[in-house]
Amino acid sequence: MNEHKPIKFIDIFAGIGGFRLGFEPVGYHCVYSCENNPHCQTVYAQNFGEHPAGDITQINLEKIPDFSVLTAGFPCQPFSICGKREGFNDTRGTLFFYVCQIIKTHQPTVVILENVKHLLHHDQGKTFDVILYALEDLGYHVNYKLLNAKDFGVPQNRERVFIVASLFKKFDFTKLEANAVTPQLKEYLVEQGDFEYLNPEDYTLIENPKKQDSGLIFVGYRNKGIWRKGIRPNTKHLSRVHRQPNRIYSIEGVHPTLPSQETSGRFFIYLPDEKRVRKLTLKECYRMMGFPDDFSIHSNSSEAYKQVGNSVCIPLVKELAHQIKQQFFSPPETSAKNQQRQALVQKVLEILKFLIKRFA
Repeated sequence: MNEHKPIKFIDIFAGIGGFRLGFEPVGYHCVYSCENNPHCQTVYAQNFGEHPAGDITQINLEKIPDFSVLTAGFPCQPFSICGKREGFNDTRGTLFFYVCQIIKTHQPTVVILENVKHLLHHDQGKTFDVILYALEDLGYHVNYKLLNAKDFGVPQNRERVFIVASLFKKFDFTKLEANAVTPQLKEYLVEQGDFEYLNPEDYTLIENPKKQDSGLIFVGYRNKGIWRKGIRPNTKHLSRVHRQPNRIYSIEGVHPTLPSQETSGRFFIYLPDEKRVRKLTLKECYRMMGFPDDFSIHSNSSEAYKQVGNSVCIPLVKELAHQIKQQFFSPPETSAKNQQRQALVQKVLEILKFLIKRFA
């Protein structure tokens, strides 16, 4: 395949275009997108100049242009039949079934699926098995891995499962190049903005905070009213910190996963130089997912928070796109042995030419 020719892909359950932002800079060209949420459609159109198709259950499969790669951050909708190992048939009644229909109709070279970590354990692993069996039933070699955004250049402890299926061979996840150093949250903060600070009486900082293996540094919690009945003495703060919107983290570490359920942006950070606590801004949240500063976000902040929490880590997806291109769409490199053989043949030809000229 010509390495300079863009690889055509389609963006299914596209959200606001995280996959597209990761794939297109690496040499891919999006020829079709599908997203049912009207708020996401609006943002997608603002940034890419194209309005995605809507309900996946209503699209005409035959009208999807030719493509080589399918990407989908598909929803983990409850499966009507689970664990019977019937492959493609087990997905009926789910939105994933329609992804399978597209795959069956167009037989793309590679399929990339993304979902939350919990998918691995949903219904005691039966749901995940159904997905793997369905892809294998469609003729694909399947591999998967749990990947963390903090290993790919953003300060966010965000684990997501990625499934890569190919018609020819299994994808080798070990070739993904993770960053040697995890950036700190403070490197992604904006210098100016309409910051929302907490009053000192509204939060409590803990003594001697420790950095967790994940890179998180929990430094305090908001002093919110809690349900006290049945709580053991001296454990009231534990009840507070168990809820993510009440936690405060240091900017010297990474941030927890930005969830799609949080629509108020209750992500609080401690600034040691200022000795103050404030909320993360929307711009900072988008930076932590790898979105460029000029990305046009939804005008409604609740929608904007929800959309970024539901997206994919762009630097991670970009590295995945690069490796997929290398492993499935680039011509195999000539081995050292072949190079030596070619050099020897060339040398023999040169000698023959010399001898013919010499004794002609």
